Amino acid sequence: MLEQGTISIHTENIFPIIKKSLYSDHQIFLRELVSNAVDAIAKLDMVSRSGEYSGEIGEPEIQIAVDKDKKTLSISDNGIGMSADEVKKYINQVAFSSAEEFIQKYKTDSNQAIIGHFGLGFYSSFMVAKQVEIDTFSYKEGEKAVHWTCDGSPAFTLDDSSRTDRGTTITLHLMEEEEEFLEPARIKNLVKTYCDFMPVPIKMDGEVLNKQKAPWRESPNSLNKEDYLEFYKYLYPFEEEPLLWVHLNTDYPFIVNGILYFPKLKPDVEVNKGQIKLFSNQVFVSDNCEEIIPQFLLPMRGVIDSTDIPLNVSRSALQGDRTVRRIGDYIAKKVGDNLKELYRDDREKYVGAWKDLGTFVKFGVLNDEKFKKQVQDIVIFRSTYQEESADTTTVQVPTEEGDAWQDVTPANKLPYTNIKEYLERNKEKHENRVFYCTDEAAQATYVELHKGQGLEVLFMDSFIDTHFISFLEREYTDVKFTRVDSDLDNTLLDQEKDKEIVDPNTNKTRSEQIKELFEKALNKPKLNIRTEALKSDNPQGTPPAMVLLPEILRRLREMNAMMQQQNVEFPEEHVLLVNTSHPLIQNLANLNQGSIIQGDGSSPTQQLVDMVCQHVYDLALMSQKGFDADGMKSFVLRSNEVLTKLTKEAIK
Repeated sequence: MLEQGTISIHTENIFPIIKKSLYSDHQIFLRELVSNAVDAIAKLDMVSRSGEYSGEIGEPEIQIAVDKDKKTLSISDNGIGMSADEVKKYINQVAFSSAEEFIQKYKTDSNQAIIGHFGLGFYSSFMVAKQVEIDTFSYKEGEKAVHWTCDGSPAFTLDDSSRTDRGTTITLHLMEEEEEFLEPARIKNLVKTYCDFMPVPIKMDGEVLNKQKAPWRESPNSLNKEDYLEFYKYLYPFEEEPLLWVHLNTDYPFIVNGILYFPKLKPDVEVNKGQIKLFSNQVFVSDNCEEIIPQFLLPMRGVIDSTDIPLNVSRSALQGDRTVRRIGDYIAKKVGDNLKELYRDDREKYVGAWKDLGTFVKFGVLNDEKFKKQVQDIVIFRSTYQEESADTTTVQVPTEEGDAWQDVTPANKLPYTNIKEYLERNKEKHENRVFYCTDEAAQATYVELHKGQGLEVLFMDSFIDTHFISFLEREYTDVKFTRVDSDLDNTLLDQEKDKEIVDPNTNKTRSEQIKELFEKALNKPKLNIRTEALKSDNPQGTPPAMVLLPEILRRLREMNAMMQQQNVEFPEEHVLLVNTSHPLIQNLANLNQGSIIQGDGSSPTQQLVDMVCQHVYDLALMSQKGFDADGMKSFVLRSNEVLTKLTKEAIK
């Protein structure tokens, strides 16, 4: 026996701490031991290149073996190996930085979340093993093979080994409760999870278990579209193809490599939950990077690999780390640069991805000042102007395969615009005024009314746009943003109605009579009824009535509902704008004037007029809100009754 002694540490309870607190998952031990093996192979390559070692390196590889009878698991490499002195230095002295600080920290806070402690890699084996053996043979000439063993206490033994080939083997005698790691399927799964992209073949029973090649470490010029898509499908096998991707590759002032993808967003996506995988030197660390990348990029997918991200700190310390913040800024800037480049060089592709991409961009603009300055001019909205005026003629171009043709709308005809373009285009019609729609289906009538008079409407109908409109108003302080159903611009109204003739019998204009007619029929004191003549070449194509919600009142209700986490309730106080130029409204007025009072004081015609007024109001309401069960029942019954009366009159 060469030597016997105790491991040099500053406290007696290092092993209990390692077993209970070093990692949240015991399975991490395999990652740590394989990482050490990869390092040993890399070091051998370095000393060979420097001329310190002139022997044959051979094909680098790591072998994993299990022996169910002996209940052992071993990890072997053909790397640099260790001498007896190196074993004493690197193993017996527990050569990790800040060992005492780490121990003191966990004596008082053993529940604190830890990301990883690569410096303690070898000692993670004691989380699953009751005894650990090392057989190692150094590359240095004249050194002897060494055997080291320890049973999890500070005691160790160091003597000669029968090993004859360069490298190191770690043998774990597994605890009874950790015998799951004797199952080959379990080991293969762990290698795929943690070690898949390590640059050395990892073998078991003659089978190579890992992919080895890490695409994010390749030059972007060496990868094509299929390479990026194949990697995405490998990472997320059940997801649709991503929209776009960004390749990160920098070594100054910090090292960051990675590939980030913009996925197609699903309605149930958790925007605050990260799904980007964190690696350190191709070693898998974590399933998310929530403390590293800006919050608005959390819905992205892919990989970030950096050796400059400290892994031996708590999550809270990681969030405050200066280098980590700079890395986050770099990633955000790289994403912004790529989006601007795409907008400039392939606007058609940019627009095609905008439905999903817009959420990322707008969220970033709202939450990151630097990112906002980068991309604020490439925030786009669908517009009625281009839909209305675009030349819909398509051209045919060959597909990438060259054996088929496809129709393509010219890029400059795409129906999207940004705010600056909108304002410039409409400054003669309505300077510093933006009309927008938040629900294309519900507000279709209002949109068509604006389009009919040449007023451009922007669609701001994503879930984030409610907040984004407020941001736009802060950015464009001299611009008024008006939802199409909040009020009607004078351009939409026929001002000739002011010249209406006063009826000498009632001393009221036609509009005043119609207003009284609806007030009486509806009998809703909180309902504000306005009569206006909507301008149109086809009055029948305009709505007979419209419900308007004043912008300020509506926003206050939406804000209160959001703060109280409630649904926005439809306000009792709203405006019913009755379109006096619509034939239906004119017919109602004529019917009302011609109604005959019967002997019992009733008037069938007046009853029909009242019912039609209510029906017109219901139809206007339907574009703003859905009916509850009672409201829908009343609407259906009233509709049937109106139709019955009308068909009865037609039979006469």
